[in-house]
Amino acid sequence: MKRYAKYLPLIPAALVLGALMFPTGCANTTTAPSGGAKDTIPPVIRKISPLPGTVNVPVHKTQVKFTFDEYVVVKDANNIFLSPPQEKKPKYKISGKSIIVYFESDLDSNTTYTLDITGAVGDNNEGNMHAGYTLVFSTGPQIDSMCMTGIVQDCNTLMPVKGATVLLYKDHADSALFLHRPDAATKTDDWGFFSLRNIQDTLYRVYALKDANNNNIYEPDNESVAFLDTLFRPRTVYSDTLYELMKFDMKDTVHCLARKTDIELNLFREKPSKQMIMKKERVGMRTAYLTFMAPDAHIHAMRIKGLPKEKLITQFNPVRDSLELWVNDQRRMPDTLQLLIRYDKTDTTGRLVPTDETVKLALDKKLRAELQNSSRRDIKHEDTIAVFTSVADGSTIEQYGFQLEFKYPLIQEAWDSLSFRSVNPRQQEKSGTYQVTRDTTNLRRFTVMPDEKFQPGFDYYLKVPHRKFRDINGFYNDSTELKVTLPNDEKLSSLSLELTGVHNKYIIDLLSEKRDKVIRSFIVDTGQALLFPYLKAGSYCIRITEDVNRNNIVDTGVLLEHRQPEKVKFYKLDDKFLIDVPERTEMVQQINLEELFR
Repeated sequence: MKRYAKYLPLIPAALVLGALMFPTGCANTTTAPSGGAKDTIPPVIRKISPLPGTVNVPVHKTQVKFTFDEYVVVKDANNIFLSPPQEKKPKYKISGKSIIVYFESDLDSNTTYTLDITGAVGDNNEGNMHAGYTLVFSTGPQIDSMCMTGIVQDCNTLMPVKGATVLLYKDHADSALFLHRPDAATKTDDWGFFSLRNIQDTLYRVYALKDANNNNIYEPDNESVAFLDTLFRPRTVYSDTLYELMKFDMKDTVHCLARKTDIELNLFREKPSKQMIMKKERVGMRTAYLTFMAPDAHIHAMRIKGLPKEKLITQFNPVRDSLELWVNDQRRMPDTLQLLIRYDKTDTTGRLVPTDETVKLALDKKLRAELQNSSRRDIKHEDTIAVFTSVADGSTIEQYGFQLEFKYPLIQEAWDSLSFRSVNPRQQEKSGTYQVTRDTTNLRRFTVMPDEKFQPGFDYYLKVPHRKFRDINGFYNDSTELKVTLPNDEKLSSLSLELTGVHNKYIIDLLSEKRDKVIRSFIVDTGQALLFPYLKAGSYCIRITEDVNRNNIVDTGVLLEHRQPEKVKFYKLDDKFLIDVPERTEMVQQINLEELFR
C-alpha cells in the first residue's frame, strides 16, 4: 500500500482531466442513455397548484401548475381544455418538470372551473402519454356539485365521434349557440363518451359540435351539430368514486364500453343557409359539372351559348347539390363553353331569388394539352368506342341483376338486341327473356333483370352485341358477354329478417362488421321477410333508417326548427350491435320496427 500512497494526490487532477477529455458523456441531461429497457411508463403528476377543490381562486392573472415526476412536453395544446371556456384558449409554458397553464383574460367571478389535460401531455423522451387529469377549482366560495355523462355519435352510422365539443347553456334561447360561449363544455374521447363534472344544479340546453375552429360557437356552413330535444337537469351528484368519471386507457374496450350515459346526441350536418354555385369544372371536351352550396338547387333555364338548348343533357345527384352536364354535339367544342343559367340564388337579404349567371367552363391546361398533343397513333381503342362498365355478382344477382353503366349518355339504344341464356349442370342450354330499367338517379346506368328465377348450379350469360349502342361522341360499343353463377359453397349461411310493426317506410341495410360496406339493401313499407343469402361466416350489422318523408334517402336535421335527422337504429342481438353468423346456418330474426323506433 505504501508504494501506491505517493499517487493519491494525483487522483483529483486525473478526474478533472478526464472530464475535459470526454465532455459529451454527461452534457445533455435530457437525452436518455443508450441501451437498456425502453421507457414505457407514462409521466405521473406529483404536485398541483392550486390544489383540487380550492375556492376563492383569484380571477386576475390566474395560473395552474402541474408538476410531474419527469420532463414532459405538450403533445396537443387543443386538449388543454377549460370549462367554462374563454374567448381565447388557455396558454402554457414549461418550466423544468412542470407545465404552467395561464389565461389571457380574467376568469369570471363566483364560477366553478374545470381544467382538463387529458390527451395533452406526454413524457419528453418516449412520448408516453399521461393518463389524463381534470382539475376543479372555484373563483367563488363553493364548488358546484352535479355531473352528467353522454355519448356523441354520427347520425347515419351511429359510430362514436371523437373530439366533438359538448356544450351546456343556461340561456335557453335558440340563438345562444350562435352568439356566445357556453356555461360548461367538454370534449368527447375516442369512444364518443363525455362527462361534465362539477356543474350547477339547473336546467340546460345541451348541444354538441364538431368545432372546426375551436371557438365554441356554432358556424352552420362548415360545422356539424347535435342537440337534445328537451331541457336537461343533472341528476347525479359528483363523486371521485363514480365509475363514469374515471380515466381509462382508450384501448381498454371492456371498461370504456361499461360506462353508463345519461344522454345520446346524434351529430348531423345542416343544409347550408345560402344557395349559390360553389364550384365548376370542365372534365372533358363535352363534359362538365357544377356544385351548389346547398341541396335542392332549383334551375329555371339553362343552355350552352351558341347551341340549341336541346343539345344539353343534365343530371342532378339525389340531393340536388351536384349537376353533371354533357353536350350532345359531335363537333369539336371550343376551349371555353359559356353556360347561361337562371337559378334560385340567395341574395344579400338572405332570400332565394331567380338569378341569371354566365358560367365559363374552360378546359384546364393539362386537359387542353392532352387534347392538342393527341395524334392518330396515340389514340387507344377505348378512345374510339362507347365505353361502359358491367357488374354481375352471383351473390347479389337475384336482387340487383346485371348492371351496365356507360361513360357518356346514349343517343342510340337497342336493348332488344341483348341475349340471355342459362346452362344447367347437365350442360343443357336455354334462352331467356329479360327486363331493362334505367336508374332513376343515373341516366347512364341500366339494370338488366332476367324473367326466370335463378337457380344454384346454373351458369347465366348476358351478351351485349357489337355496335348496338351509340353515345354522344358518336362512338359505338364493343361486344361483351357476362357470366354469373350463384355461389354453391356449402359453408355459406343465410339470414332472414321477419319484419313486423311496419307503419312507415324504412331502409334496411346489411353492413359489414366495420359498418363501411353495404352488402345488401332493401326499402320496405309493409311487413315482410327479407332474405340475405350467401353469407360467409363472420359478424354483420343491420342498420334500419326510418324514412319519414318517403324519399328513399336519409334526411338531415334542422336546428332552429328543432327537427332531428331521420332516425337510424341498429338491431341489437343479445345487447350487441354485431350479429355473429356461423357457417352452414340459416338464421331467422324477428324485428318489430314499431318497438325498435318507439
